[in-house]
Amino acid sequence: MPPRSTTVDPPAKVGEETLNPSVRKELIQGVHVKPLKVIPDDRGRLTEMLRKDDPFFTGFGQVYFTTTYPGVVKAWHFHRHQADNMVCLVGCVKLALYDDRDASPTRGWVNEFWLSEHRPILVHVPKLVYHGWKCVSDRESIVVNTVDQVYDYKNPDEFRRAAHGDIPYDWTVQDR
Repeated sequence: MPPRSTTVDPPAKVGEETLNPSVRKELIQGVHVKPLKVIPDDRGRLTEMLRKDDPFFTGFGQVYFTTTYPGVVKAWHFHRHQADNMVCLVGCVKLALYDDRDASPTRGWVNEFWLSEHRPILVHVPKLVYHGWKCVSDRESIVVNTVDQVYDYKNPDEFRRAAHGDIPYDWTVQDR
């Protein structure tokens, strides 16, 4: 079994908020979860997302944000060379990961995370792991991604599969 996480704080619980039977509670090899510390004062809040001394930090390429409309699924894709570090700043997304790496001891595993402004966590997604999310809030979500490679417009490092295809994951939000 792979290590759970090398972050200082305990990782967020994976898979406990879902009725999706394919979701594992153990983390996919190389995935890290960092609970973010919110520091409020009389002026507002400060939250650090990613530091150079985080044990999973692999380098800096660029930072971007992406938005997703309510109910929209953005999935599945992986990168051959790039690692992702995702934080949801506005709204709520259900982030899912799928390990299809041939030599991985966690091949076939699925992880699911709920990222939101109310649960500030960073999820580190290693290269070669499929990932995607669904906006589950009633408003547009904003996800910030700090990646360790610069985007190559002529040769994008992005390999896709259908959002509702052969990966064993159901994007439906389960009523309870």
